[in-house]
Amino acid sequence: MAKKTKQPAGAPSGMAALYEETLRHFSEGAIVTGRVLDVRPSEVLVDIGYKSEGILPISEFKTPDEVKPGDQIEVLLEKLEDDQGMVMVSKRKAEQQRNWDRVLANYVEGGIIKGAVKGRVKGGLIVDVGVDAFLPGSQLDVVPVRNPEDYYDRELEFKIIKINRDRRNIVVSRRELLEEKRREQKKTLMDEIQVGQVRHGVVKNITDFGAFVDLNGMDGLLHITDMSWGRVNHPSEVVKVGQELDVMILDVDREKERISLGLKQIARNPWEDIERKYPVGTRVHGKVVNLVPYGAFIEIEEGVEGMVHVSEISWTKRVAKAADALTVGQEVDAVVLNVNRDEQKISLGIRQTEANPWSKAQETYAIGSRVRGAVRNFTSYGAFVELEPGIDGMIHVSDMSWTRKINHPSEVLKKGDEVEAVVLEVDAANQRISLGLKQAQTDPWSSISQRFKVGQLVKGKVSKLASFGAFVEIDEGIDGLVHISQISDERVQKVKDALQPGQEVEARVIKIDGVERRIGLSIKAAKLPDDQFVVDDSMLEGLRPGEDLVDLAGAFDEAFGGSTQTEEWHPGQKKKDAESN
Repeated sequence: MAKKTKQPAGAPSGMAALYEETLRHFSEGAIVTGRVLDVRPSEVLVDIGYKSEGILPISEFKTPDEVKPGDQIEVLLEKLEDDQGMVMVSKRKAEQQRNWDRVLANYVEGGIIKGAVKGRVKGGLIVDVGVDAFLPGSQLDVVPVRNPEDYYDRELEFKIIKINRDRRNIVVSRRELLEEKRREQKKTLMDEIQVGQVRHGVVKNITDFGAFVDLNGMDGLLHITDMSWGRVNHPSEVVKVGQELDVMILDVDREKERISLGLKQIARNPWEDIERKYPVGTRVHGKVVNLVPYGAFIEIEEGVEGMVHVSEISWTKRVAKAADALTVGQEVDAVVLNVNRDEQKISLGIRQTEANPWSKAQETYAIGSRVRGAVRNFTSYGAFVELEPGIDGMIHVSDMSWTRKINHPSEVLKKGDEVEAVVLEVDAANQRISLGLKQAQTDPWSSISQRFKVGQLVKGKVSKLASFGAFVEIDEGIDGLVHISQISDERVQKVKDALQPGQEVEARVIKIDGVERRIGLSIKAAKLPDDQFVVDDSMLEGLRPGEDLVDLAGAFDEAFGGSTQTEEWHPGQKKKDAESN
């Protein structure tokens, strides 16, 4: 039997049926309409026609001002009576119930519904579609989303993937909707697209070799070489992800569904009239954009670069690599040396912006003129003297002394020494000036016949010993040779047994050859009285021309056991080997 509702004591018998009918409409979970009686700080009092008023939390309204006494509202009965005998109601749950009923009545799986992302939960997001729906994280967009917050509170369309009526939950996907739409757009795009068209797109992704551009249907590749007429080191220098831009369709492969795009092709090609714009000899201004060992690339306008070879950087400095003279970002002036429009190449010269100091070298440094300069550097075969900034002259070791054999320039000179020299040769084409140090001094051999006579007694110090005799310095820079046969009346087996370097000796001049720069001496003849001295063949036997009576250069070589020196450059010649005498 059904439980009867107890009639309140004292209730009129005519009201019994009405009271029972009223209670029949109130049950927990039902939605009823009520009238607002009072709005309090934390709650709203609602008359739903029940024996007790309903209590509704004020927090279920967006703002307290949204509700006022007398308003009619729908609420859901959560509890007919609490401990205080009050009815607990919920406006929010009533709205959710109505929305859920509406969703079930109007939407099915596979349908499209609008909603807004309102927060995160484990594995995805909550979407307000009238009721809370679950959106898996992977289903928000066609690409991974790093910041879902960017999608909050935006009205979006979603596809209903699943509806569970028992559990009252809905799973939605925005990605599937986008992919379906994209497939339709892709088909339309492939039907309409043609090579040469200019299309609007959005940069979707950037790689080292280019950028992928969304053409509203499918992606096309914008290769790095088609981004600019000029140099591009990385695609990020030209485009950014999310950037909108117009591109030209360069190629369409419908079978593989690939599209090649060009950005530079929609701009004027600066190389088309390059020969007219930059004729040979034009002076240009530009910025160094790249350095390689053999030269530097200079951007003279957007999309146009010229190359300066290391040999065209300076007239006077030997530039081993471009980085020794230039830096990336540096602005320079240059002169156009050559233009090749077909290969898109321009040759530039920096040194041509200045006068070539070697062009007047033959006039400035006439052969025979005297010049002064500081010793700047040594090589094994000579010394370089700076005559003016950027112009050096070279003194070969053979032109350093009239009387001495110089094996290395450091025997005569030091770096930084100020020297006076005579110009011997000028080769402006090869940027060489030959100087003579000894030529700026008096040749002591030029007056040798006036200073010394055959038969004259001289004194001097032994300067060097050789197997065939000894060299004796009889005047500054003048050595004579005492052959081993002329050292003593007694037989001398080894020169060192009779003479020592630095030893003072007296000798008699027995031969003078100013042309060959040779003086023969005899120590044993010095012991003879003047009236008994006579030069005979026995004295000269060991001093025959071409053998032991030699100039210092050859004699010193023999004295030290012989030597061979390779000369890198000698005035009047390119290269030869110096032979020992």
